[in-house]
Amino acid sequence: MSANSQSAFAHMELLRSSLIPNYRAPKLTAKRYLHHRENELNFGIPNHSSSKNTGATAKRCAIVNRASERGDADTAVVVEKPPPKPRLFKVFPGRPTPFGATLRDGGVNFAVYSHNAALISLCLIRLRDLLEKRVAEEIALNPLINKTGDVWHVFVKGDFEDMAYGYRVKGSFSPEDGFYFDSSKILVDPYAKAVMSRGEYGALGLDDDCWPQMASPVPSIKDEFDWEGDLPLKHPQKDLIIYEMHVRGFTRHESSDAKFPGTYRGLVEKLEHLKKIGVNCIELMPCHEFNELEYYSYNSVLGDYKMNFWGYSTINYFSPMARYSSAGIGNYGLGAVNEFKYLVREAHKQGIEVIMDVVFNHTAEGNENGLTLSFKGIESSVFYMLAPKGEFYNYSGCGNTFNCNHPVVRQFILDSLRYWVTEMHVDGFRFDLASILTRSSCLWDAVNVYGSAVEGETMTTGTPLSCPPLVDMISNDPILRGVKLIAEAWDCGGLYQVGNFPHWGIWSEWNGKYRDVVRQFIKGTDGFSGALAEGLCGSPNLYQKGGRKPWSSINFVCAHDGFTLADLVTYNDKHNSSNGEDNKDGENHNNSWNCGQIVS
Repeated sequence: MSANSQSAFAHMELLRSSLIPNYRAPKLTAKRYLHHRENELNFGIPNHSSSKNTGATAKRCAIVNRASERGDADTAVVVEKPPPKPRLFKVFPGRPTPFGATLRDGGVNFAVYSHNAALISLCLIRLRDLLEKRVAEEIALNPLINKTGDVWHVFVKGDFEDMAYGYRVKGSFSPEDGFYFDSSKILVDPYAKAVMSRGEYGALGLDDDCWPQMASPVPSIKDEFDWEGDLPLKHPQKDLIIYEMHVRGFTRHESSDAKFPGTYRGLVEKLEHLKKIGVNCIELMPCHEFNELEYYSYNSVLGDYKMNFWGYSTINYFSPMARYSSAGIGNYGLGAVNEFKYLVREAHKQGIEVIMDVVFNHTAEGNENGLTLSFKGIESSVFYMLAPKGEFYNYSGCGNTFNCNHPVVRQFILDSLRYWVTEMHVDGFRFDLASILTRSSCLWDAVNVYGSAVEGETMTTGTPLSCPPLVDMISNDPILRGVKLIAEAWDCGGLYQVGNFPHWGIWSEWNGKYRDVVRQFIKGTDGFSGALAEGLCGSPNLYQKGGRKPWSSINFVCAHDGFTLADLVTYNDKHNSSNGEDNKDGENHNNSWNCGQIVS
């Protein structure tokens, strides 16, 4: 033992003897002392290395200021490295299917698609830490063992009580190439079955944040619902009397006298009334998770704040809107799931089918300057239609266009629709701006889609397809072809397909032409009596040639777009002044009449 080592050893023993009563220093060499301290530090930690492996010591402690090496110190100091923090969870390679978080073999399997990500981490977050964005444990996925093809996966065992999850995705941030990877953000899993952030409708997050951190609950075996033998009603399409409604708006006002106003439960309270007036189908305006604070700003006209009330701005396609639930994000966000199921079950008891208005034409993430919440940060170049320099095509009029006919995206849409039919028991779907479902995908390749080239085809992104793969898949799916499929057969890019939407004999359409004819006839415009007669017969001029029946036409006069029925006979022109938009918003083409009474 060198003189300096002996000095350091003696100094340590002096400290020990001064702190511990009746302590008798053992006669240890410095080497034996370090070995002794290593055993103390690692008590209870299995040692799988051989007794000859001295590397274990080097990992946990090191000697600095060695006199023999530096010559400018006369003592040796032992710096102890703490043992590695024990993991909360056991981690295994996992499986690439199914997508999302799935209970399996006493744990949870996580799987997410990304072609261009360099690295993906699973972030596990305690609910109490969600808004502060604190992560309880972050599990980096090894591309060699946690990736199959373009699917990243991991199987995790542990205590998931009070736990949510999201993904951190690393990769290139180069918008000109369509890449928006940002490792500072924790992203929502596209296949998540619930989304949590704020629990109360219209309430801001911490520090008045309109977009607080979102995450999804880890599934649990406790997630159960008693359907009480519920089965599909399968009303014939020709017999449907459809009532379009906004879940919150239908019972929010005090005049509804609902115990749970503005919620799924509040709507259940009114089902008997709907049945009495002859309704046998309700069409719910968007109930997928969205953010009502998306356009939050001060409205100087009314002195309140603007909100996204309608909800045509989806964040996640598997999750019911949590703040339409009386439970909010209670029960780890699953309260909303069960409350939506409760609505469907009770509607079926009253003989009323439930159709969902779904928005697969765009998402809440906006254009290249918009938000990064989920799809954009996971694989923007696949989920969105992008131009060659990375700009977002905007056939939706809302900043982006979902890349519906890409193989990955159309499978995603099918999985979502199947989930709502099989797990949530809905009876069908009304597809918002459905013409976008017929547009060719970004980087369209007929060989890739059909297996061979199409003669004379010169497809570019967004070109209308006569046989769109997504609509083909939905129409021939053994689960989906048996539910109601209703197309809003136009989009904001000018593609108007009323009477010509690809239908496979099972799709019906919102008949916008019927709406316009009826309005013109009622206001007394000349020359519309014949057109009205055709409309009342199911518009054979539109549907007979394609082999469809009168019930392929969904006849309506007013809906959420444009004037209400009261407005239609009250105003010649729109008067959207109280919402602070200077009368610039809303539909201008209303064919209305004030019936000779001037209303200011």
